[in-house]
Amino acid sequence: MSVQVQRLPYGVGRFQVGFWLFILVLLSVVGWGIYAYSRQLVEGLVVTGLRDIGTMGGAAWGLYIAFDVYFVGVSFAGITMAALIRLLRLEELRPVSRMAELLTIVALVLAAFSVLPDLGQPVRGIVNLLRYARPQSPFFGTFTLVISGYLFASLVYFYLDGRRDAALLARIPSPLQGFYRLWAAGYRDTPAERERHHRAAFWLAIAIVPLLVTAHSTLGFVFGIQSGRPGWFSTLQAPAFVVMAGVSGIGLLLVIAAVFRHVLGERERLHEAIFRWLGGLLALLVLVYLYFTVAELLTTTYTGHETEVRLTLALLTGPYAWLFWVSMGALVLGLVALLLPYVPSVVPVRVPSFRPAFTRAAGLAAAGAGLLLMIHRHGPRLAPAAGAGPEPEWVGWVLAGLAVVFVLSWFPLFARSVVAAGVAGGLLVNVAAVGKRLLIVVPSQTHGTLLPYGPGSYTPTWVEYSVVAGLFALGTLLYTLFVKVFPIMEVAEEQ
Repeated sequence: MSVQVQRLPYGVGRFQVGFWLFILVLLSVVGWGIYAYSRQLVEGLVVTGLRDIGTMGGAAWGLYIAFDVYFVGVSFAGITMAALIRLLRLEELRPVSRMAELLTIVALVLAAFSVLPDLGQPVRGIVNLLRYARPQSPFFGTFTLVISGYLFASLVYFYLDGRRDAALLARIPSPLQGFYRLWAAGYRDTPAERERHHRAAFWLAIAIVPLLVTAHSTLGFVFGIQSGRPGWFSTLQAPAFVVMAGVSGIGLLLVIAAVFRHVLGERERLHEAIFRWLGGLLALLVLVYLYFTVAELLTTTYTGHETEVRLTLALLTGPYAWLFWVSMGALVLGLVALLLPYVPSVVPVRVPSFRPAFTRAAGLAAAGAGLLLMIHRHGPRLAPAAGAGPEPEWVGWVLAGLAVVFVLSWFPLFARSVVAAGVAGGLLVNVAAVGKRLLIVVPSQTHGTLLPYGPGSYTPTWVEYSVVAGLFALGTLLYTLFVKVFPIMEVAEEQ
């Protein structure tokens, strides 16, 4: 007599060889990051590029704080989208709700781990937070609202959202059956229980949305209310932090949804309407952030204080210009990619030189040449190395031309596929988000001092790069492992 084994949905509980190889690679990167952090714990912050402001001509905040802000920003869009899907009954976006919730939890864990290396002595920092914390300080609000309250609320919401699926999966014999019963905690999906569950989740969603805006505004106030630091002291810091958080989070959610659409083969559930909806919202947020950027630049260059003008010139034409224009270019290109599917196609242009093979080869040549030029001129620095002279003007024009040809080669694909446009836009805006976080954190410390100190510099070391790479690998590892033990989308009764 044959026994029919019922498989769990969405690849849960199935572990192929490729999966274990992927996990092995992630564990290797995480292990390297742990080794790099162990060197920092043993030798101190001297192994990093962090130095005192002014007297040592450096920056006390660098890569760690920049990625802390980035991870917190990514977390914003996740739980916000999940809450709005429930509050506004956006049934079209229901398949990405759990992806967004899990993204929030993983990103907040990475944000907490990003702060710890910057403290130098993590245990001492945590103890002193409890001993000397001032409730009126934005730093206190950042840890209580973002790391504690925000994470706790997200975990509760995630738990409630998964109880129904856990109860359904607990009926299927599998090695994970005990785990599902523990998660369900007696939930049987009766009409009365379902109504009570929806009511509790609805009111929790209402409480979460203002908490999220307050938490991310508080993180912006950490920078925005420092009147002695040009470049940070601005009314737009808090709303800009909220908008850029939405940009980076929704952009990453687009990429994650496209990955699961391909890996799980769920083209019907993860339909194109989801990518149109998220892509349109992302394009709107990018336009708002571009407006904030232009308004702030016009204000600082036209009527700003002398120190504000010097800092702005350092961003536009000075040592940080390359990072600023790369970030802005990625933001604009991401916006163009998101809008291409909505542009009506006219007569197709057939030019032999615009064949995909030629243009993509030109793009790879541009990327390689640009990378070699950056390494030669900057090394691992954010600012140019000492004694590096200007390159000939034609070098920049050739690189720009190759890059434009490369981007144009992909435009027909973006115009035909809203999914491809969403992935390209999501990746580009996240590149811009990382660059903008670095530009917020670093230049105001090296070029924005009001005291009579000369310009400084910040050079991240292999330790900082390794720790950040380990954090990204850790986040990917946590996300991947969870997907293998619990459905990443809601389970239908017939599944």
